[in-house]
Amino acid sequence: MKKRRGQGNSLLKRLRFWAVRAVLAVVGVWAAGIVIFAFLPVPFSAVMVERQLGAWLSGDFGYVAHQDWVPMDEISPYMALAVIAAEDQKFPQHWGFDLGAIESVIDGGDKGDKPVRGASTISQQTSKNMFLWDGRSWVRKGLEAGLTLGTEVVWTKRRILTVYLNIVEFGPGVFGVEEAARRYFHKPASRLTASEAALLAAVLPNPHRFSAKAPSGYVLRRQQWILRQMRQLGGEGYLKQNKLY
Repeated sequence: MKKRRGQGNSLLKRLRFWAVRAVLAVVGVWAAGIVIFAFLPVPFSAVMVERQLGAWLSGDFGYVAHQDWVPMDEISPYMALAVIAAEDQKFPQHWGFDLGAIESVIDGGDKGDKPVRGASTISQQTSKNMFLWDGRSWVRKGLEAGLTLGTEVVWTKRRILTVYLNIVEFGPGVFGVEEAARRYFHKPASRLTASEAALLAAVLPNPHRFSAKAPSGYVLRRQQWILRQMRQLGGEGYLKQNKLY
């Protein structure tokens, strides 16, 4: 009996040992990724891998997750301005988290109201898309918070915005602004107009439900709202003032 108990304890110790090593290895990979991709182009994201594997497992072998990396200098300033206007207007000021938006979402949830958008900042979305899986859970949110702090410390705001624009999903299989610009407007991202940039930004809350190719009335109304917000922020001067472009 004692022998079996000793064997069981030994097995638990070995499992704990390897579990700790696995966690440390994953954390090491994430830390290395934050440092490396502060300078190098991002070839793919965790969400891209998740989408591709999900398609294959469901038998959809025609699905391909497309992405073409481009530096910020080859992205229209309207696109950078549009995603800030649509997703995170406090992006230049915060350290990864919009506490006011989080409080509004919590208050709205308590009152039973559905928020217009979530509280996730561009920094949080970038970290999640880069390193984590899609979906909702407290575990993922906790990991996302840690990764967001890491990217905010190591990367500049301009770098976070560049990575975000290159990995964000604009439609099924369409990742990054260069692929979206060529797919929907048959031009490079550098030549996107303010109206086209606002339309792409309008689908970001749910690129599988909303389409830039066949925009619904809601998407078109959101596009016009984003254009107004872009003007109110100050246009291209806003980006230069905050060293984002």
